[in-house]
Amino acid sequence: MSKKESDTPAVWHDPDDGPVWTDDQLDRAELKEGDLVLRPADGTLTKRGRPKLDTPKKQVTLRLDQEVLDKLREQGPGWQSRVNELLKKAVGV
Repeated sequence: MSKKESDTPAVWHDPDDGPVWTDDQLDRAELKEGDLVLRPADGTLTKRGRPKLDTPKKQVTLRLDQEVLDKLREQGPGWQSRVNELLKKAVGV
């Protein structure tokens, strides 16, 4: 079977169309020569994800009755946060 040729040309992106880096971004960027890192990156260019919390939540294992779990889950996504709020009210926090 012969190979089907595409009639649509490949999309070409001009590398000069990329966003222009600011002096601040260049100052914080990693500087390398080949595989040798001359200056590691500094600042927000290296930090990914959410900021660290002052009091992060702790993971625990908790056994609940099936009826209780079903009732909490039927309210949709976010049921674990709702459980946390219910427990905070119950213990007076």
